[in-house]
Amino acid sequence: MSKRDYYEVLGVTRTCTEVELKGAFRKLAMQHHPDRNPGNADCEVKFRELNEAYEVLKDGDKRAAYDRFGHAAFEQGGGGGGPGFGADFGSTFSDIFEGIFGMGGGGGRRSSGGRERGSDLRYNMEISLEEAFEGKEAQVRIPTSVICEVCSGSGAKAGSKPKVCATCGGAGKVRHAQGFFTLERTCPSCQGRGQVIDDPCDSCAGAGRVTRERMLSVNIPPGVEDGTRIRLAGEGEAGVRGGPAGDLYIFLSLEPHELYQRDGADLHCRVPISMVTAALGGEVAVPAIDGSEAKIKVPAGTHTGGQFRLAGKGMPVLRSKQSGDMYVQVAVETPQKLTKRQKELLAEFDKLSSEHTQPESSGFLSRFKSFLGGLGNQDNHSG
Repeated sequence: MSKRDYYEVLGVTRTCTEVELKGAFRKLAMQHHPDRNPGNADCEVKFRELNEAYEVLKDGDKRAAYDRFGHAAFEQGGGGGGPGFGADFGSTFSDIFEGIFGMGGGGGRRSSGGRERGSDLRYNMEISLEEAFEGKEAQVRIPTSVICEVCSGSGAKAGSKPKVCATCGGAGKVRHAQGFFTLERTCPSCQGRGQVIDDPCDSCAGAGRVTRERMLSVNIPPGVEDGTRIRLAGEGEAGVRGGPAGDLYIFLSLEPHELYQRDGADLHCRVPISMVTAALGGEVAVPAIDGSEAKIKVPAGTHTGGQFRLAGKGMPVLRSKQSGDMYVQVAVETPQKLTKRQKELLAEFDKLSSEHTQPESSGFLSRFKSFLGGLGNQDNHSG
């Protein structure tokens, strides 16, 4: 199967600028990236095709050769399997996609001298609704990698030090000819660090870091919600051989509350009231999240499901001076285990009831009788 024209693959013209080329590649690479299309074989093929085309056209010399000779410019000495890139093709793009998609091998990046940034760490913390309301200073115990004190992070035994890699001369990369071009790949001797350790530290085995448990303080501000992420810069895993440390991310989750349901900054709760209070009206005390006692005025004739709003009695809005509201929904409670006298009084009340005291029941009975009457008329007509 013949290869498609690289310009066609990227959807650009042969006269496109570097900016247009990069923009087209970025857009298509994000669209067809395997991480965004798991299990889609067509996207994997398309993604490799995009990589291949962009690797050639982004380089001025390679692009000039391609414009003149086409795919044949990269087939000499390539050994098949792509435009002369072989097994090193994937590594050529690691820096490109790390910049576009934020990906990296374990979260670390190498710098000169073999130093690597430490990985980011995640810690899951569960807090109560009251703690989310007030905020708190929490203590967390984190097992993580820290700089080895014995070798001060160098990875070398005391009295020795890392040596410049003889294979790459400290560059961390090696070059080799591939057809018309010279390609670079990660040095296999030092794995891109540019240095090798002949006499590694006994404490860290040359890694420059050891595993320890640390106690950290985390400030949780008032108003945090379920899923809030708090970043502690530089509190992640220590870097390799003196590299910068990663970050620590605290992910918060809220415990279910026995009284309140949260909706953003608003709180909802259900409060039972007596049948007498619902009928005659009255004042009902309800607990607020701040520990105080709030009161709602229940008007006479209130039904189950009636809702009352207490302004400003909800949760604080994160990093602001505003607060949500509290919504109280009442539920009329039916009395149980009545005494004989109570039953007599209720029976007497029922006899005295009229459509004015129980308009909904009266209306239902009226509609019910009308419905039954309609059925009777149908039977008469059918007879």
